[in-house]
Amino acid sequence: MNTAEHIVNLFEKSIELKRKSIVLAPVIAEAAALLTASLVRGNKILICGNGGSAADAQHMAAELVNRFESERPGLAAIALTTDSSALTSIGNDSGFERVFARQVEAIGRTGDVLVAITTSGESANLRAAVATARDRGIAVVALTGRDGGAIGRLCGAEDCEIRVPGHNTARIQEVHLLVVHALCASIDAAFAADPRTT
Repeated sequence: MNTAEHIVNLFEKSIELKRKSIVLAPVIAEAAALLTASLVRGNKILICGNGGSAADAQHMAAELVNRFESERPGLAAIALTTDSSALTSIGNDSGFERVFARQVEAIGRTGDVLVAITTSGESANLRAAVATARDRGIAVVALTGRDGGAIGRLCGAEDCEIRVPGHNTARIQEVHLLVVHALCASIDAAFAADPRTT
């Protein structure tokens, strides 16, 4: 297989998993409604992930704070991946497993929503953040893959797990980005349609 054929194969695998993931539309809509309701109440969205998922967390926060595709007021969203002083302080004093949970403890309030992005569902620091959120009455939207892992099992009836039906990390991440965009588009539409949100 030459380079061009390999690239075509990557596109085809991405398209295939996105087609399989269309079944997630109802739970994505449910998650969008949960996020929108939190923002309308004046609460905030906290977002976390590791590696490529950290980039997705920052991407989502930027789309909400600034704008996605429509003009609307800025929305309260914080990527818990961006404060290097907090991350290194918490990591040094309490361990890497606590880098997100400690931030949820500090700034999370009942009515907020935590978005946890993980392809495996097994990251210890995300598990700790989800457990802390649930203890504080903060709903969780988990973007997972594979079998959902420990994070999928932590999610309760008031949470939304968006589990991509794939096993390849890169392909799951590609669907996660599409899910982030779908959530942002749905939030945009809700704020455009409801005069209470402007």
